[in-house]
Amino acid sequence: MSLTIGIVGLPNVGKSTMFNALTRNNVLAENYPFATIEPNTGIVPLPDDRLPVLAKLVHTEKIVPATVTFVDIAGIVKGASEGEGLGNKFLANIREADAICEVVRAFEDDDIVHVNGKVDPADDIDTINTELILADLQTIENALPKLEKELRGKKVTPEYVNAVNEAKKILEAGETIDHAAQAGKINKDDIYDLHLLTAKPFIYVFNVDDAELSNEQLRKKLTDLVAPAKAIFLNAQFEADLTELDEADAREMLEDAGLKESGLDQLARVGFDILGLQTFLTAGEKEVRAWQIHKGWTAPQAAGVIHTDFERGFIKAEIVSYDDFVAANGSMNTIKEEGKLRLEGRDYVMQDGDIVEFKFNVSK
Repeated sequence: MSLTIGIVGLPNVGKSTMFNALTRNNVLAENYPFATIEPNTGIVPLPDDRLPVLAKLVHTEKIVPATVTFVDIAGIVKGASEGEGLGNKFLANIREADAICEVVRAFEDDDIVHVNGKVDPADDIDTINTELILADLQTIENALPKLEKELRGKKVTPEYVNAVNEAKKILEAGETIDHAAQAGKINKDDIYDLHLLTAKPFIYVFNVDDAELSNEQLRKKLTDLVAPAKAIFLNAQFEADLTELDEADAREMLEDAGLKESGLDQLARVGFDILGLQTFLTAGEKEVRAWQIHKGWTAPQAAGVIHTDFERGFIKAEIVSYDDFVAANGSMNTIKEEGKLRLEGRDYVMQDGDIVEFKFNVSK
């Protein structure tokens, strides 16, 4: 299941520094526009405190977490929708992503030039969103003549053309489709086949001074700026420094900064959720693994993630909740005696954290 989050932002906002820390890759991160030209892809493990607990209970050292895939995309500038800078490449790369992570500079540093000459998060967000909106308007304007012709030939419905025109009005008002959808103004599914950039879910990452990481007033101001989209606050260099430390020292560094977890761990969690994903778990002597599936998937669909034969020959799923498994110290005998083992069929909708063993039979 390969879903990706595209990391976008103006040049010199700390995007590649954050990506380096996120993936622990040494991607070029220079103080000049377009240091990132080709998109760099990184697969990031999803933090999950349940996995080491399960590994200890079933006596295995092998842990396989779920993952989130991030793509670092070239910095965008005004005019990108018309091909300025690396605009055409940027738009092509972001079109392939399933969600957008917008990195916004909120730190002051005279040694790092800002492409617009000043640090203004609201203006930076407006610059990027405007370019995405303009690109979407081009998509709609190119599509409408054909749609109107197909409407006359009854190849498309009036409702669909109305939905496209409604999307056009929203974009012309300077609003992203994702924002409008969350406000109940439009249903994304009605215009899905247009593959509009601003219909993708957004996450905003504010790269702040390390001294401002616990500034609640600043957090509220910037959170309100992008609501109802998710906002994450981090200092990219602080995150990079964390990755150089062992677990104990990193935890101490976080505590000294008044933080419960790193910004990158938050980003991985939020990114996983915004892609509409969840996990189910398998636990045995061979390994403990978190398998990623779409929210709302049934047991047979989940089984197919392990192997297509599991879905094709699905019989039932033996399921125990994580909490019940831990309470029984991993003893299946205890779980069965206490009636905590559930047998679920084809219509069962998987829940996050289900510990599962699938039963299947595939005739030759």
